[in-house]
Amino acid sequence: MSKQASTNRRQFIKNTSLLTAGLLSAPLINMAQESQENTSDSIYLVGPQEGYSPQIGTLLSTMTMMRTWVINTVKDLTVEQLDFQIDDKSNSIGAMLLHLAATEKYYQLNTFDEMEWGTWSDEIKTEWDVPSGLGEKGRELIKGNSIDYYLTKLEEVREITKKEFAKRDDKWIMKSEPFFENKPTNNYCKWFHVCEHESNHRGQMKFIIQRIPK
Repeated sequence: MSKQASTNRRQFIKNTSLLTAGLLSAPLINMAQESQENTSDSIYLVGPQEGYSPQIGTLLSTMTMMRTWVINTVKDLTVEQLDFQIDDKSNSIGAMLLHLAATEKYYQLNTFDEMEWGTWSDEIKTEWDVPSGLGEKGRELIKGNSIDYYLTKLEEVREITKKEFAKRDDKWIMKSEPFFENKPTNNYCKWFHVCEHESNHRGQMKFIIQRIPK
């Protein structure tokens, strides 16, 4: 075989291999894309969500993932376990769950209703100030509730958040005003705080669960 023929043969094999690889990989790529589209409600797909603007949907997907992790951490706890305190300065898991609902409620009022922090009605404060502040009052008053009570509170508040998010766009989520330490803070940062706040307390919950007497 001549040198030129050998070169042509190698080029033919190379081109054929590339073409074959392309034909075979195309269905795989399409299948991967289709899989992602068909599982868009998965908590492990962070990104835009149907019915929401791109940035708000992406934020909501992270909030949904974190909430699912919180629920999976506590869903099987008894009333006694939910009320357990490591010492007289610690918060119970039940109190922290209600605290998460209170935090989200107050950020709803601040961002959706554009109310300055703490200016809401006495009726709202009566329901939410204790779980928001926790401390001695929280240890005294938040107890004796089943896990269904706490998860229902969390779900009721989250449903309001989702409905209000759907009414707004990315311009709103980027809207800023002086807030944390009187520094410019946008609505995205405020609601990301709601998400990372749950992550913080979930870590505390896992710590407490490991120390509940068997």
